[in-house]
Amino acid sequence: MRIIGVDTGGTFTDLIYKDGDEWKVHKLLSTPSNPAEAVLAGLATVAPETGRMVVHGSTVATNAILERKGVRTALVTNDRFTDVIVIGRQNRSRLYDLAYNHESPIVPEDLRFGAPGRVNSAGEELEPLSKDDAAHVADLVRQSGAESVAVCLLFSFARPEHEQRLGSALAELGVPVSLSHEIVSEFREFERMSTTVVNAYVSPKMHRYLSFLEDRLFEGDSLRIMQSNGGSISAATAMHESVRTILSGPAGGVVGALEIGTLAGHPKLITFDMGGTSSDVALMDGALSLTMESSISGYPVKTPMIDIHTVGAGGGSIAAVDAGGSLTVGPESAGADPGPICYGKGSSITVTDANLYLGRLIPEHFLGGNMALDLDALEKPFADMSAQLGLTPVELAEGILAVANANMERAIRVISVERGFDPREFTLFSFGGAGGLHAAALARLLNMEKVFIPRNPGILSAVGMLLADIVKDYSHTVMVEAAASTPASIAEALAPLEARGVDDLAAEGIGPERTAFERYLDMRYEGQSYEILTPFDPDAKDMDAVVEVFHELHERTYGYRNQTKPVQVVNVRLRARGMPTKPTFARSEPAGETPPEAANLGVREVIFDGEAKPTRVYRREELRAGNVIPGPAVLVEYTSTLLVPPYATAVVDEYENLILTIS
Repeated sequence: MRIIGVDTGGTFTDLIYKDGDEWKVHKLLSTPSNPAEAVLAGLATVAPETGRMVVHGSTVATNAILERKGVRTALVTNDRFTDVIVIGRQNRSRLYDLAYNHESPIVPEDLRFGAPGRVNSAGEELEPLSKDDAAHVADLVRQSGAESVAVCLLFSFARPEHEQRLGSALAELGVPVSLSHEIVSEFREFERMSTTVVNAYVSPKMHRYLSFLEDRLFEGDSLRIMQSNGGSISAATAMHESVRTILSGPAGGVVGALEIGTLAGHPKLITFDMGGTSSDVALMDGALSLTMESSISGYPVKTPMIDIHTVGAGGGSIAAVDAGGSLTVGPESAGADPGPICYGKGSSITVTDANLYLGRLIPEHFLGGNMALDLDALEKPFADMSAQLGLTPVELAEGILAVANANMERAIRVISVERGFDPREFTLFSFGGAGGLHAAALARLLNMEKVFIPRNPGILSAVGMLLADIVKDYSHTVMVEAAASTPASIAEALAPLEARGVDDLAAEGIGPERTAFERYLDMRYEGQSYEILTPFDPDAKDMDAVVEVFHELHERTYGYRNQTKPVQVVNVRLRARGMPTKPTFARSEPAGETPPEAANLGVREVIFDGEAKPTRVYRREELRAGNVIPGPAVLVEYTSTLLVPPYATAVVDEYENLILTIS
């Protein structure tokens, strides 16, 4: 079976595949009107025969939320609680904005329906819900014309029978139904309701997209989808629980970065993924950083996600002049169509155009020489905008890069400095098609000493999808005092989740011998509103040892611990991990500091700080372990172009990664 990783981005669709014993890559322009067309075209090119296992990172769910292009969704909840989705929390993302308003709800008032019946927090039925009641609610939903339904009842995680009864009645309408106790079996009704609504809103779109793909794959092919938590799931599961795929593509890159970085001796990483539309950053202190408190476009999503921060700065980000006469870059992007001016169809100056104007992109070597860049087309747009701003064209180009770099620097500070981490203790792991042109400048702004650029950085997200385990996340609210619990009682609460994990992984084709469990507790001091994710060892000698781990995490996160305060266990969590076949990376023997002559592509003039400097150009594929490349230099390869500025020196390591040292 041929294994293929596919990542759909805003500008390019990337594929990595195994051909015999060799891993190969392929890139082609994305097709925004129907992303599946580029995926199918890429598969037809790299693997036209049957027997393919495809692991795919998709932006369908993300775009449906961001662009508000999901389906007409109804919400069924308890009588008198239909406005919870609007009331939400009092959190304000812009504290000093007097005109601030929350995002309007996905489900308008005329699509929100109250159902009789009530369960209390202990799982006791206070008011029954009959089959006739459920049928009446289903009839109201039918009359509304809803295309999908979210069902979220109070305390359904403690007793799901009412949701199940409503689900059975609604299923007869022939529309998708999302039940909150299946999506998020936890307390906090607003977050659980929001997550279930988001799932109902995007799942039909994902179902159509994946069905379109599956119908055009060969018999004998298999399709898996990357999740936001760093693992993959079957296409069937992704169709039903699409909310788990919202950060599908970026998650693949972070997984790949951690695997490759750790293998090469760099476990403390800040990842920097710069693509055509946006840049994604994440911090990993030796392990994936997961969060349970994410949101997208203002809507809380309470499913496990890799903690990734995104900013609208990519190679396709458009430069403009604002109302005050200042230069802005992004968040609007030229995307794949029309794309940057130098691609041949665009009319707005982008970050990619600025890099080309300064000589940092080599036109005849872009995308392995398979895509021509039009340098002459930049002259008039740069002349016009620079005149408008009172700058020279070179100052404009460098200004565009400086603004873009400042946006990305702020994003990295959010996930490092603002959370108590010193960026200088980490290596900046750069990937994405545009990342290698900006990584050294970012590291210098952040006083970071090392930049790590893997082989084929432009397709690392696709590589990460092949490196990802098959992961199933489960949770359940228990709300018990730690002092009244024992490791055995906590293990007993986890046992049903473990049984589900075994069954679900077996359905994914993973046997017990390739299954591993990671157990966690959501813990907090009594009276706190939010919890800390705490690893749980079922073999711990007593709960004091478990609580001590929580104290240490609390002190690391907030700067203090309170030994006298009672500690609560709010939720139990399980991560069931199945381990499929993965790519391996071979070491290379050192070949000396001098790059081979085959790598030398001559000298070009590249502009740094307003001055044109003679700059050596290398073909990266020809570089060997141990080669040293002093700056300034430009390295071209099929998936990306890399810049070694005058203040940096690059060394090729034993896995043929590029390690830049910033002076």
